[in-house]
Amino acid sequence: MELQTIDKASLSTLPAEVFPGRIELVQTEAAAIKALSFLTDQSLVGFDTETRPNFRKGDSHAVALMQLSTPDICFLFRLNRIGLISELRNFLESDKIIKIGLSTKDDFHALNRLMPIEPRGFIELQTLVKRYGIGEASLTKIYALLFGKRISKAQRLTNWEATELTPAQKHYAALDAWACLRIFQHLKQ
Repeated sequence: MELQTIDKASLSTLPAEVFPGRIELVQTEAAAIKALSFLTDQSLVGFDTETRPNFRKGDSHAVALMQLSTPDICFLFRLNRIGLISELRNFLESDKIIKIGLSTKDDFHALNRLMPIEPRGFIELQTLVKRYGIGEASLTKIYALLFGKRISKAQRLTNWEATELTPAQKHYAALDAWACLRIFQHLKQ
């Protein structure tokens, strides 16, 4: 079986996808506990993280943002403000809620610098999509193949530790986590 792929030229002609749900910025421990109370009632959650980019060799930054998305709402946890609180760690270590992400090994490595965690209940899309004949590993290309739309990566290299996140940053972050969930649900139908 030949694996499905898409080239950059074809990708650039596709219309841009837009996150259709509500975005909740989580900047306090109380808000995090409230959001996690809602999320623990979900069976599936999209997952992603964002870290301030490094432009100098030897520099490294901690994870600044964790996105957890349902089909209708995405919570943006400002880890640079609240840290990896125990309730969030418990959520990541729970096997009761299935969490879907892409390149999760990198996310876990970065999160372990904040606090040791043993993630459970995660599905790695890069592994899953191969079973469906998709020969791409990037979220943008997988999404384009399945839905005929492009996920813009223009905000990827912005400052995720900024005092205020821009609307563009919020939408980009929410879209990434939501897209992981949408891909999984589409493949399982």
